[in-house]
Amino acid sequence: MAPPGLTLSWLDSPIGPLALACDDGGVLRGLSFGDGLIKAMRREYPQAVLADGETPAALARTLAAYFDGDREALTRAPWSLDGAAAGDGFQARVWRALAEVPAGVTISYGEMAKRAGEPGAAQAAGVALNRNPIPLVLACHRVVGADGALVGFGGGLERKGWLLRHEGALLI
Repeated sequence: MAPPGLTLSWLDSPIGPLALACDDGGVLRGLSFGDGLIKAMRREYPQAVLADGETPAALARTLAAYFDGDREALTRAPWSLDGAAAGDGFQARVWRALAEVPAGVTISYGEMAKRAGEPGAAQAAGVALNRNPIPLVLACHRVVGADGALVGFGGGLERKGWLLRHEGALLI
């Protein structure tokens, strides 16, 4: 069941403005690096009522802590995919597997597919990552090419590199 309402807000960050969508309980349902948030929320929560509002204070503090150097802060951000249109199946398994990749670690698309239960489905994992409604918190920036190359990030490769350097990830 889709959440009855999603509050849309903006938050400044070192990697540019973040667009956020939170449910009535202050739980993060969507994040975008500037634009595309409304389209993603309409896709994932077609019945939700979208309204402008303020970023929940606890979420704002968590994101600020992350950008201030607390690599583990994102693990404390309240998020949910409950009621999302793509909340089941391979795509959802990829999204949930993202939550298990610690800050400072990178994995390949092939490894992500394996963790989501579909070894050999690296390209499909990439498609699922591209549709991730909560990038940054579900850290698709930690997924890299098999050779360690920075590829395939909806927020842009420059932003992906910044995030990985910020987290101290070793790029091989």
